Amino acid sequence: MSTLKIPTAKVFEPLLAPARYKGAFGGRGSGKSHFFGELLVETCQAERGTLAVCIREAQRTLAQSSKRLIEGKIAALGLGQGFRPFSDRIATPGDGLIIFRGMQDHTAESIKSLEGFRIAWIDEAQTLSVRSLSLLRPTIRAPRSELWASWNPRRKSDAVDDFLRSRKPDGAVVVKANWRDNPWLPAVLDEERRLDLALYPDRYEHIWEGDYVRAFEGAYFADLLAQARREGRIGKVAADPLLPLRAFIDIGGAGASADAFTIWIVQWVGNEVRVLDYYEAVGQVLAFHVNWLRARGYQNAILYLPHDGLATNAVTGKRYADHLREAGFAVEPPVKNQGRGAAMMRVEALRRLGPQLWFNAETTESGREALGFYHERKDETRNVGLGPEHDWSSHAADALGLMAVCYEAPGRAASFNRPIRYREAGWR
Repeated sequence: MSTLKIPTAKVFEPLLAPARYKGAFGGRGSGKSHFFGELLVETCQAERGTLAVCIREAQRTLAQSSKRLIEGKIAALGLGQGFRPFSDRIATPGDGLIIFRGMQDHTAESIKSLEGFRIAWIDEAQTLSVRSLSLLRPTIRAPRSELWASWNPRRKSDAVDDFLRSRKPDGAVVVKANWRDNPWLPAVLDEERRLDLALYPDRYEHIWEGDYVRAFEGAYFADLLAQARREGRIGKVAADPLLPLRAFIDIGGAGASADAFTIWIVQWVGNEVRVLDYYEAVGQVLAFHVNWLRARGYQNAILYLPHDGLATNAVTGKRYADHLREAGFAVEPPVKNQGRGAAMMRVEALRRLGPQLWFNAETTESGREALGFYHERKDETRNVGLGPEHDWSSHAADALGLMAVCYEAPGRAASFNRPIRYREAGWR
């Protein structure tokens, strides 16, 4: 048997040893997919009869799969005789097989067709859903089976990041690989990298350095967040114990398909707006959110509600504002409906307040992620803006936008510099 000699970048060497879970994440140009493609071909050549599946979350056609990359590796390694490509699969030595699947097409029943497969490689794993990962893991259970993942990180909350980076099972081998780790980086790709660095610095860190997405391109608050980061206004921010806490709320609903219920905890300290904490939950009853406020020590916070704070709770029939007052909270009169254009009014108000914002990094990360994604909906055909997109990010943006609308500068507050009338206060 001939010996395969496959040059391997040093960054990937830890992935050559057996492990139940292997992962490589990072930016463009690192060679992640090429490494796993070569490793798969090498494994199928060395271990005859290997059954392997290449997976993506969505795969409508084989053109969206890793099939072409693997066929290129087979040809480059001179293994044409032992591997036979077909239209929908690749036969490998010893009656082995490489197939290509989209997880969106599988159910709990159909996924059983993958039982007995020893290797599952998930490419573009940042798009893999929690559901797909939970279906796949117990299905790939043959002796010495392995699950591989390669991806460019998108959000910390994505299923693959949560599983392989935040939780990281015992024995999992996960490496970060970027363009600088690739000794064979093509010159043209390096030119593209430098061009992105010069022309699109806001997206460079995500695309080329493998950082999480900090802001959607064209997002309303991308510049606001970037400026706060540059100026050191995202870090450790403490509350002033002598000043009131304020909770700004966007009301969601109960039920699995309801909008998110979001809360920002804020203090106005002189000209500073200290953004101290963020909360988001979907489908929970009002008592659940109240318990969070109490558990975090915000029972004395002043609550601010949007106009639908006067709407009745679908479960109890009472108004949200009344419920919260009965729970012992001080609740400001809900903000009046601002009518058409209200969403953009909140956007502009928050943009104006941007230089005054200080974020506590640890407790506002998911909220800042939402702010960085909140963007304009567009008619792509005419390239015309259609106003803010209503999606998962809009609830956090609406709640902090409510804060900006309600904000009173120190010199403009109604009680600022007001004469103290001691006799009326009970003093003699």
